[in-house]
Amino acid sequence: MKKPVSATPESGSSARQRLNGLRLALLELHKALVDSERAGYERTFGVIPSPHHFFRLLLHDPWFAWLHPLSQLIVSLDEALDGREPLSAAEVEGLVEQCARLLAPAENGQGYGRHYFEALQRDPDVVLAHARAVQFITRQKTRLPPPGEQPPPGRSES
Repeated sequence: MKKPVSATPESGSSARQRLNGLRLALLELHKALVDSERAGYERTFGVIPSPHHFFRLLLHDPWFAWLHPLSQLIVSLDEALDGREPLSAAEVEGLVEQCARLLAPAENGQGYGRHYFEALQRDPDVVLAHARAVQFITRQKTRLPPPGEQPPPGRSES
């Protein structure tokens, strides 16, 4: 049974810690995906001549376009972290849910989900970054503390 999510502000430091940890996990995954896609692009078209050219490709080339939803989600997390108003528990949970949905590969799908599935099949660095991000999200959804910290009273990690 899902517990109700409050619309009241979450403790500022708690919300910030949760979102910052999520942001870092997604940045690691994003980097692994970008590196993987760059390697595939360069195998197909040759070496990308400069960082500026690569940045333009990331923004405008169809090869990299499928990464935009993940990039935009990271920007949303940055905006939430930079906001002046405290985040409600519902807003934090909503961002965690968005992340969980985006990290669901789709073998028989198309668009982002299919590309994500293919990246997971070909690159062990993407698999490792995905596993860390999913583990972090799972902890957030179940509200378990990071490894090494004690769970809240009445809750176990078994």
